[in-house]
Amino acid sequence: MIKLHDKFFKPFISAKEIDEALARMVNEIANDIGDEIPVFIGILNGSFMVVSDFVKKYPKPCEVTFIKLASYEGVKSTEDIQRLIGLTQDLTGRTVIILEDIIDTGNTLNEVHRIFKNEKVKSLKIATLFYKPEAYKKDFKLHYVGIEIPNKFIVGYGLDYDGLGRDIPEVYQIKDTQHMTNLVLFGPPGAGKGTQAEFLKEKYNLVHISTGDVFRFNMKNETALGMLAKSYIDKGALVPDQVTIDMLNAEVEKNADANGFIFDGFPRTNAQAEALDKLMDSKDSQINAMIALEVDDEVLVKRLLERGKTSGRKDDANEAVIRNRIKVYYDETAILKDYYTAQKKYFGVDGIGSIEDITVRLSSVIDKL
Repeated sequence: MIKLHDKFFKPFISAKEIDEALARMVNEIANDIGDEIPVFIGILNGSFMVVSDFVKKYPKPCEVTFIKLASYEGVKSTEDIQRLIGLTQDLTGRTVIILEDIIDTGNTLNEVHRIFKNEKVKSLKIATLFYKPEAYKKDFKLHYVGIEIPNKFIVGYGLDYDGLGRDIPEVYQIKDTQHMTNLVLFGPPGAGKGTQAEFLKEKYNLVHISTGDVFRFNMKNETALGMLAKSYIDKGALVPDQVTIDMLNAEVEKNADANGFIFDGFPRTNAQAEALDKLMDSKDSQINAMIALEVDDEVLVKRLLERGKTSGRKDDANEAVIRNRIKVYYDETAILKDYYTAQKKYFGVDGIGSIEDITVRLSSVIDKL
């Protein structure tokens, strides 16, 4: 990931993929043109890298020039009349191929066709390395397209964000993580994690995803993933991480417009944490913090034994079992604490006190993310 000014961008198209796309375009155009000498025209500023690499690959004689479109001074309408800078040669009877770096709305093509209409060219063809079909609103034919891409902002390979990024040999896509708050909430048995998750869910309008609840839902409703998970459980085997991730992905997809998520019970290993990072990255988002409620062991034991008197859970009534559950928690959390600390995303919060006090402490962490 890279940062340009105030925006983050993630890797999108590699230099190898760009090179392969250019090679395909070169072959198509060379075959169509035959032995005729075409005039390749790049539109500045963005197309300089495309044109440079394209003509290096072109196997036959050709001419190359660049033009720039600029608004006439004093024109204030939304449909600014354009003037052409840089075109000096006579193109009468010539085959002209416009080499664009990217075509989205097609507004530039509107001006190109208007301008070249008076040049008496033999034919005018449009070639573009990148094309956003979702954004294209014109009827002009695109004769050669390298790579179709989603309608998201990209930088690199001649394309810039406020002046930066043109020099990057690969293409990066904007990564929009500002609008979501995604938390991994941890706490030992008896820390009150479930209670706090409910408060935080309401306060920040987040979706609470409990791995246990997700598993029970999928198996009860006999979804494909639920049946797959059950097949492992019935054999006494561990459910593969990918099955769990696929279940979580389905929950995230169901709540695509959420302000963020509280992940409860997942991850529990480094491999799972990495998988969760990849899942969120695929959604143009990220885990903002791992927040762990910290409570003294003796307080936990006392709380759980008290809870055991009314909960009916056998594991809340046996002190040895309780202490073992706490030990397992610390063993798991220690690994994840290191993982998220390395990313400066780990936050320990005092879990002793009233429910309201603990909520205030958690909120003070979240509000600073």
